Amino acid sequence: MAFDDLTVAELKELLRERNLPVSGRKAELVARLEQDESSQNPEDPPPGEADEPEEGPEPSDEDSDEGEQEQDDDEDDYFEEGDFEEWDDFHTSRQKPVLDDQTRAALDMRTAQSKKQPAFRRQEWFRYRRLSKTGYRKPKGKDSKMRQNRKYRSPMARVGYGKVAAARGLHPSGFAEVLVHNSSELDGVDPERQAIRIGSSVGNRGRAQIHDRADELGLRILNRRTIDRKGDLR
Repeated sequence: MAFDDLTVAELKELLRERNLPVSGRKAELVARLEQDESSQNPEDPPPGEADEPEEGPEPSDEDSDEGEQEQDDDEDDYFEEGDFEEWDDFHTSRQKPVLDDQTRAALDMRTAQSKKQPAFRRQEWFRYRRLSKTGYRKPKGKDSKMRQNRKYRSPMARVGYGKVAAARGLHPSGFAEVLVHNSSELDGVDPERQAIRIGSSVGNRGRAQIHDRADELGLRILNRRTIDRKGDLR
């Protein structure tokens, strides 16, 4: 079975079926599956005992040309796939969490509620451009038409617009977010149900350490970004 052609999610599903660890990069997952496959299957027969190919008619010139053309096409495909071998060392964390039916139904309900929810805007957002770029604020003032809940004004945020409690605080993908500021806080995070978010005050050095540690543990980083590693950051 060609494990290299499978995605990371499919490889981890196979590992769970065989009760094997699911952490690590794609190359480690493939090696783990190949090692388990070789331990279960019997050893291959020696080369001398293999069936000899049957002798057939000698190929003609046209057949040889077609064979060379097919071989060239295969080589082109090989080189195209080989260009992406370096992606095996990249982030291979779980893209979707392991959720039960109740949590999955709560996420679907929250999505349906969000589609019906109006856009909450700041008072007089249409009059001043700077107000249209800011977030919602509770309207105040005795003569505020928005506070009086006039029909031609923007709606106010109220208790009735709250979402389902079972999905509250979850990322849209279904992960529970865990805020971290250093690599030591990654220990104990569940890669199947939790994802990490790096604090805004963390510098490039700390981010690089968190990225490397998260790749080893198979954790998903929600705000992952490219870091220009120079000098001792490599």
